[in-house]
Amino acid sequence: MTKDITLIATAAMGVEAVVGREVRNLGYEPTIENGKVIYNAPISAIPKSNLWLRTADRVKLLVGEFEAKTFDELFEQTKALAWEQFIPEDGEVPVIGKSVKSKLYSVPDCQAIVKKAIVDRLTVQHGLADRLSETGALYRVEVAILKDKVTLTIDTSGAGLHKRGYRTGQGEAPLKETLAATLIMLTNWKANDTFIDPFCGSGTIPIEAALIGQNIAPGFNREFVSEEWDFIPSKYWDEALEEAEDLAQYDQPLEIIGSDIDHNMINISKENALEAGLSDLIQWKQMQVADLKIPRERGYLVSNPPYGKRLGEDKSVEAIYKDFGRVMKDYPKWSVYILTAFHHFEKQYGKKATKKRKLFNGFIRADYYQYFGER
Repeated sequence: MTKDITLIATAAMGVEAVVGREVRNLGYEPTIENGKVIYNAPISAIPKSNLWLRTADRVKLLVGEFEAKTFDELFEQTKALAWEQFIPEDGEVPVIGKSVKSKLYSVPDCQAIVKKAIVDRLTVQHGLADRLSETGALYRVEVAILKDKVTLTIDTSGAGLHKRGYRTGQGEAPLKETLAATLIMLTNWKANDTFIDPFCGSGTIPIEAALIGQNIAPGFNREFVSEEWDFIPSKYWDEALEEAEDLAQYDQPLEIIGSDIDHNMINISKENALEAGLSDLIQWKQMQVADLKIPRERGYLVSNPPYGKRLGEDKSVEAIYKDFGRVMKDYPKWSVYILTAFHHFEKQYGKKATKKRKLFNGFIRADYYQYFGER
């Protein structure tokens, strides 16, 4: 296969523009929609996108789109698509689905119909005497129907892109690696700036900062389901991995500090950083935020502190934020970025944010408070 394909990088709400910027930086022209970024690219973009996209949830291969209001239309138009270009005769083809505001609202029925249509198509196109054996590589198909518009994709990532492969342990409310990278990429932080996370938990934000600071591809130490696909030449994976190795800046010095009041979290952070190969790049300290030591006149602080839903006590949260605000009041040249679902953060912190952005931490709506340091 030599022609271009269409890829969809899925994204959490509010993150689409960041993902779009990443796609553009990879050399592709994105179209940004709610929850996804769409782009045409050569097949080699599948390895490259999976290795490099820090803020996307998954990379999906678009097989086809059409309108369907009956099960017959769904079956016939699914069967008309060239599934054999991607799926071999022994491919394993599970089908998942979702339907929103559509006449075809029964997801199990839609999944079954799409599965039958794909199997019928592949059986004929591959000249099989019997049905698919499904003993080979995995090709997970999704049928997504929105207002009667059907989108059929194959997941190229496997495990979600937030699974970088370094997390050996975590706390009760871990921040997804993709969201941590988003928080950093929404700042102007550069590798030569001091970076602090005073509520580091299991260390996700400092670790993602170190990966960004040394330009290490976030998917470098994990596997992807599409590595087993026959239509992607293995040389594309080899070239993408070699390029990632060449672009990494392992000699870039960093001053990144992660601290937390819980010594167990600091130990977990150290283990996660070790697994990521970054143990020498991040300083870990056990301390409460009231004792936070700021080592430079300027720098960047990015954090996801505890809030009421996590601690269960608003008074505890208020006290933490007041202490935090008192400490940072003495460092007006620092840029501070805080993600929290606590609605009265600015009041307790003692200062109105320069800018505020709505994001989602899992299913929890949160605000990203941005305080730009004085120049």
